[in-house]
Amino acid sequence: MNSKKRHAKSGGRIFPRCLSLCLISPSAAVIHKSVFSDVGVFDENLPVCEDYDLWLRICSRYPVGYVDEKLVNKFGGHSDQLSRAYPAMDRYRVYAIQKLLNSETLEKEDKLLAVTTLIQKLEILINGARKRGNLARVQKYERSLKEYSNLQQAE
Repeated sequence: MNSKKRHAKSGGRIFPRCLSLCLISPSAAVIHKSVFSDVGVFDENLPVCEDYDLWLRICSRYPVGYVDEKLVNKFGGHSDQLSRAYPAMDRYRVYAIQKLLNSETLEKEDKLLAVTTLIQKLEILINGARKRGNLARVQKYERSLKEYSNLQQAE
């Protein structure tokens, strides 16, 4: 998939697209304070992917408005980016999806999409942990994979 298309911004009901990657930039968002009362704020337990976690919670409950005009200049690829300091960032995305599933706020269709994405991310983590010889993590992720695979089949 073309990365520019993959990261293309849009509005409306974007929750399904938000599951695979973070699509909203905090610096470009305007959010009414009542939304934070409903879904909470940034999860300070997350060293990275805290924006991904927040957008999942918001986009699972609200449509997103979108202004199709360049209003913010973003620069990436810096050596001090958090994404370079934290390997296997999918583990934090897994945490965010699990937290959302445990909140029991998702509609059935969104729950199934979330479980499917979670399984994909767990498989990535299992392969990475196996490649690095981290058997404890392999076992941990495989337990979660089994649990969510059973949940997926039950749906």
